[in-house]
Amino acid sequence: MTVTRQPGRKESHSKRRLEISFMVVLAALLLAGLICGGGAIALHTVKPTVTPMGTLSTAVVTVVAAPTNTPLPIPELMFTPTPTVAPVAGDGIGIGMYVQILGTGGDGLRLRSGAGMSYDPIFLGMEAEVFEVMDGPREGDGYMWWFLKAPYDPNRKGWARSDYLSVVSTSQNP
Repeated sequence: MTVTRQPGRKESHSKRRLEISFMVVLAALLLAGLICGGGAIALHTVKPTVTPMGTLSTAVVTVVAAPTNTPLPIPELMFTPTPTVAPVAGDGIGIGMYVQILGTGGDGLRLRSGAGMSYDPIFLGMEAEVFEVMDGPREGDGYMWWFLKAPYDPNRKGWARSDYLSVVSTSQNP
């Protein structure tokens, strides 16, 4: 296939492509030369500073002894237990005991931020879920309340009404 540029004169596509390729290469070389020339000029404008030999300072070295493995005396701890009795309510619940939620009909029990119905619910304890009694009893809104904490998740803690709690164990392990 041929292209007509002037009447009576025909030129092939390959010759036209060769001209375009040559012009692109020439433009790229020219651009590269300008970039390199600019970089060379920038390097020649930066002059290093020379410090005269008479102003050199002397280095000061401080030697510090390496640490040793000297055992420190261990203070002797004196522990005198104070006899305390954890409060136990009439329903048999006391601090340190484990209780489970019962009597909700499978609906669960709302554990609240305080001992009373006016406090916001924090989470829903499920029927038969076991908790450790941490504090209480406290009276609020005509009910006895205990502060409970889940032994498997310290973030699950709150106040619960005692009439939905049943003692599981009096030991520290459920």
